[in-house]
Amino acid sequence: MMEKIRFLDENGTFELRNPEAVSGLYFPLASETGLKSAIAPDLAGDSKLDQESFLLEPVSIEDLRNSRGTRNFWCVTEKGCWSASGVSAEQEAARFTPDQDESVLTAGFLWQTVRRTSRRYGLQAELTAFVPPDENVEILEVRVTNRDAAPQRVTGVAAVPIYGRSADNLRDHRNVTSMLHRIRTTKYGVQVKPTMSFDEKGHRENRRIYYVCGTTGNGGAPAGFYPTVQEFVGEGGTFLHPRAVCEDREARPAGMEIDGREAMGGIRFPEVTLGPGETSVYLVFLGITEDAGDMDRILTACGTEERVHAALERTKAYWQDKVNVRYQTGSADFDRLMRWVSLQPLLRRIYGCSFLPHHDYGRGGRGWRDLWQDCLSLLLMDPGGVGEMIQASFGGVRMDGTNATIIGEGLGNFIADRNGIARVWMDHALWPLMTTKLYIDQTGDLDILRAKVSYFKDPQAMRGTEIDGQWDPAYGNRQRTASGKVYTGSILEHLLIQHLTAFYEVGEHNIFRLRGADWNDALDMAPERGESVAFTCAYAGNLKDLAGLLRRLAETWKNVELAEELEELLRTPPIDYDDLSEKKAVLERYTRRCAHNVSGGTIRVLPMELAENLEGKADWLMEHIRRQEWIADGRDGWFNSYYDNHGQPLEGIAETGARMMLTGQVFAIMSGTATEEQVKAIARSADKYLYKKEEGGYRLNTDFHELKFDMGRMFGFAYGEKENGAVFSHMTVMYANALYRRGFVREGYKALQTLADAALDFESSKIYPGIPEYFNAEGRGMYHYLTGAASWYMLTVITEAFGVRGENGSLAIAPKLVREQFGEAGTASLTLPFAGKRFQVIAVNLSRKDYGEYRLEKAYLTTADGPQMRRLPVTEGRVLLDRALLDRLPVTENQITVELM
Repeated sequence: MMEKIRFLDENGTFELRNPEAVSGLYFPLASETGLKSAIAPDLAGDSKLDQESFLLEPVSIEDLRNSRGTRNFWCVTEKGCWSASGVSAEQEAARFTPDQDESVLTAGFLWQTVRRTSRRYGLQAELTAFVPPDENVEILEVRVTNRDAAPQRVTGVAAVPIYGRSADNLRDHRNVTSMLHRIRTTKYGVQVKPTMSFDEKGHRENRRIYYVCGTTGNGGAPAGFYPTVQEFVGEGGTFLHPRAVCEDREARPAGMEIDGREAMGGIRFPEVTLGPGETSVYLVFLGITEDAGDMDRILTACGTEERVHAALERTKAYWQDKVNVRYQTGSADFDRLMRWVSLQPLLRRIYGCSFLPHHDYGRGGRGWRDLWQDCLSLLLMDPGGVGEMIQASFGGVRMDGTNATIIGEGLGNFIADRNGIARVWMDHALWPLMTTKLYIDQTGDLDILRAKVSYFKDPQAMRGTEIDGQWDPAYGNRQRTASGKVYTGSILEHLLIQHLTAFYEVGEHNIFRLRGADWNDALDMAPERGESVAFTCAYAGNLKDLAGLLRRLAETWKNVELAEELEELLRTPPIDYDDLSEKKAVLERYTRRCAHNVSGGTIRVLPMELAENLEGKADWLMEHIRRQEWIADGRDGWFNSYYDNHGQPLEGIAETGARMMLTGQVFAIMSGTATEEQVKAIARSADKYLYKKEEGGYRLNTDFHELKFDMGRMFGFAYGEKENGAVFSHMTVMYANALYRRGFVREGYKALQTLADAALDFESSKIYPGIPEYFNAEGRGMYHYLTGAASWYMLTVITEAFGVRGENGSLAIAPKLVREQFGEAGTASLTLPFAGKRFQVIAVNLSRKDYGEYRLEKAYLTTADGPQMRRLPVTEGRVLLDRALLDRLPVTENQITVELM
């Protein structure tokens, strides 16, 4: 029977026995300064700074079990050679037999320990790996203990193949690029500095040094080195049975230089004699730097057992402090799972959507959508600096309402697209407003809408349908006016342009065109006639929200200054929205006016007039969708989500059965497009056609039994895999969020909890704690760690289930917890920062009533500087702490207790 993960403490530390019995397990190790590693229980995986700089050979998920060129540590004894990481020919042959090593993995936030015991060799090894948060070095501590009754002589040999080049060279000039390597042995290790970065488009001088160093536990130097792969494995040898180890070959001394070979971080330590129960400690350092002095600095700071332990404790504390939200519900396992879910957005900020074994696509960097959704969690955990990030990120918007799709290093740096393909994702304009609105609610900083930001400019024009032949690199990547000045407009203007241009870009059914795809990137084969009803709903909701912000602005702003080109999009009286040709003409006139430069002239508009304009558009959209897109299924039903490239609706009742997609239902509910009766019907239909509890909950779609080359690549995937009918966590969580918003709490809880239960069921999910991108047809968690679902899960649990949310800078509390979420004492609590202060919100439900049965009747505030409990006013079932009160509170130890009766 498969072992299960067991949580060890409230911080989420967990234990798994015999982890090698499960394929595809891997763990992220990373720093905030750039190093990104992946490590499996047997130390397989890779380490890199970026696409061009891999310290260890790049691995995809299949490579974890196929590649044997891994981090390794050998113990050479009189009995033979034993791999402390379990990677040897002998240990592989003993797998699934009584002679197999016993192993236990223990892990916490960005550190991993594997304890392995061999009865045959009488040895136990404990290998701990981590990356200090402020260094580009991976540290491996190896503790070898003699469990035999007699003394043993042991020689430790660290074995780390150094790849030292671009991931592209894995299949592009692999052998040629090894000829660039300049390898030298130092007192403590092996350094590799390639002469250049090999790229036939243009070779560049290389400045990066890849290294593997080692010391004994007391800081002693190694005995020698095996600096090339060939001399380590030997003629005819392999990494599973290297001749240098098995034949106890002499190592090379410090001071050697070797050119043009595959490099090896082979480090031979001095022989030690271990008495029964005695331990020998070895420290191995894997890093990338441009400063050769960094290696000496790292060894000075961490070159002994004591200093490595201090660095490990600092690393543990750092990431625990970063994840500053804690949950206490009726399930301790759920609470600990949520610690990992809350870490995931931080990992995506570091890794982007690349650089872990499943995430082998792309070349690094975060996508546009990722940036804005990751900010959701930052606003809940660490809002400091998010305003600056938001402001800089609006610089990726073009004047035609499209945007650069890849976020470069640092604030405000953008790349037009990942693969040199001019492409428009029609949902991209949606996410900035969602994030900006949350920012305003959390901070009260409505004035961010006034901030002036430039626009992105490149050859792409007319919403990606034409090339601006007048643009050249000398123009730069910021939009200019006819006089040559860089044009800046308010964030409000950016938001208006994004939403208004989308409003006018419609297909033949008067629904927003799908273009390259929407959130579902796999709907990428309907660029001409495809339409997205799902995200038309979402835009309608956004137009309402933007109008609401304008109504608040009207209290302090006399008028709004906008680029004069927006006159085309804001005509009063408005055009007939049913007239497709007029909509097309409006968009053509606007985009043509800003295809190269803008005039630089401005107009002034009253905020209330703008709000009414946007509300009129939103109301028209919602009514149009209700009338045109509803699919009746007896007393149930759902909304059509898309039109394909033949202009046919994607969903309905077909000969092969119901065709239903979750995405259209999510945004119809979330935006308010669906009426209350329609929400009820959708929920019943989703339970009937999409819900599979054993697979994690709500599938993304039913089985269409068709390839559909007129819609997208998703239909080429096996049903139940990825976008074709898998339980896709992101959309499931958004479905839960939408249901909570509309008051369907029990239904929303079902969607959230089923996902959590699936993730925690290790026998099925086979993943470490967290929420994966999706669960496949077998219920296995896939594409772990780097998913926007984590941010939305946090957002939903905090702002909807616990009901703790910002409202224009004030703190509102209105729980929507269900009976099961209260512990044995009838309480549930949430600890989080808000307004620069630390709060614990405790919901007390002594009578254990369900949501809908209790009311919030009383609320109290207790602070560190005031032992007296202060009664808080309750209005219409909620508590509101205004900003003035929040500003007077101490930084820590603020407790709010709400009584549900």
